[in-house]
Amino acid sequence: MGALGFTKARSMGPVAEAVARAGGSVARVFRKAELPLRLIDEPEQLILLRDQLALVEHAARELDDEALPLRLSMQAGMEGLGLFGLRVKKAPTLFDAIERCNCGMESMLQSMTHMSLTRCGARLAAWTYEVCDDVPVGRQKNELLAFGYMVEALKRFGAGAPLRATLPQKPPARAALEDILGCEVVAGEKAALIFSAELLRNQNPTGADPIDRRVDDLPAPDDFSASVEHLIRLALLERRPTIDYVRRRLALSARSLQRRLSSEGESFEAIRRRVLLAKARTLLAARDAPITRIAYELGYSDAAHFSRAFSAWTGESPRAWRRGALGAVREM
Repeated sequence: MGALGFTKARSMGPVAEAVARAGGSVARVFRKAELPLRLIDEPEQLILLRDQLALVEHAARELDDEALPLRLSMQAGMEGLGLFGLRVKKAPTLFDAIERCNCGMESMLQSMTHMSLTRCGARLAAWTYEVCDDVPVGRQKNELLAFGYMVEALKRFGAGAPLRATLPQKPPARAALEDILGCEVVAGEKAALIFSAELLRNQNPTGADPIDRRVDDLPAPDDFSASVEHLIRLALLERRPTIDYVRRRLALSARSLQRRLSSEGESFEAIRRRVLLAKARTLLAARDAPITRIAYELGYSDAAHFSRAFSAWTGESPRAWRRGALGAVREM
């Protein structure tokens, strides 16, 4: 198994809202993608890039709308990309905005993808987007999703619509895509937007922050332990995380998964315990969260089972830990 690509849930755009508005079944789309519905309310949650691709693909099929990914990202705009989008919006020039996209994408928003800016002769520039993950489903849908955000960035800096767009594979809804993008769509080696290179000098019309305060918070594609940790957090949105769930997401046997973790000095149980403990402490710090509800949130059948586990982890009961935590807050 090679490197793993992750993306923040917010990168898929308002997919649930779009499916519901068009009369489709949001539950069915998420079920087919094997993703929890609660992901809708967790935009910062990391999911496998291939799962995001599958979700958008199933949503497009649900609505019979091949152009849906493009509509989603153009509806969300750069604002929909959170901190990453804010960095891009605050760039001094269009050139700087594209550079912030290209340099920050793999560490702040979505790994196993690559963006670059190249010159096409003396007068044109090509902004390209590539999926480096070996995904079986949804590659072109992801390219279209990226196009929407890229076009919105161009427009924000007064560049207008691109002159043309290229896709490695012929799209099934070319006319619809051209209507939305405002330019022709043709075959090309990579997914790219072509525009006048002069526009790269365009200044930010709404005020700029010349300092790129980048924050790296995505796991490196080869950090297997961190990848397993994020999948455990994902599973926690709807069930108690199990090794079977994680190994299926990674297309590995349980033995292979444990062997990979062992090579990094980790184990599945140790990672799961850290995730559950961190979540438990967060929930306990909320004064109005009943212990029974916290136990359910963490996948325990009742409060007693959770209390025994928490005591084994920390040496004190959940209620005692909460009293100490809330008391420390009051003293600050």
